[in-house]
Amino acid sequence: MSEWRVRLTPRIIVVSIAGLIVLGVLTLAGSRALTTTPAPATASAKPATRPERPPVSAAEEAYVRAMWPIHGDVQRDLMRASLGQILYKTDDLTRAELQARMERALATYRSAETRIRALQPPESMRKDHEEYLAAVRLFQESAVEANKMFKDGKEDHLLAAYPKSQEGSDKIREVGGKFWPNEFPPN
Repeated sequence: MSEWRVRLTPRIIVVSIAGLIVLGVLTLAGSRALTTTPAPATASAKPATRPERPPVSAAEEAYVRAMWPIHGDVQRDLMRASLGQILYKTDDLTRAELQARMERALATYRSAETRIRALQPPESMRKDHEEYLAAVRLFQESAVEANKMFKDGKEDHLLAAYPKSQEGSDKIREVGGKFWPNEFPPN
């Protein structure tokens, strides 16, 4: 009797996880489609609208406008670093290319923290300002952890860096939904 074995390589693991995520999304979409009942069509029915957002003050508007370019820089390098890690694990990006992305991301996060600290948020946005700063600090910690791989060669640092990056992303999505409600589509 011959024994059949599968060798788990990083590429197989990443592709398997990606496949499970796609399967989960498709399952969720299918279940929502099956359980959602269409609203009866009436002549006087108005399309559903989002609840009105209270008007923002001039100070709030100025603060959100000042945050926008910082947010764009953070999001861009977060995506480049995350995608770089995936491409590295699938052998589509060299270690040197990943290192360059991670170093650039860390520099962006540090710059973003300095730029955010220089802003004076209105009192109504102070808590969200602090949450955004906390997210940027998590991204920095994640990048520092990932960069350890380039010193000792241990890829486990990428796995150790992931939870902080994910927590930071969750914070950014929550705060960003308040600052820029049309950037993040509703669930």
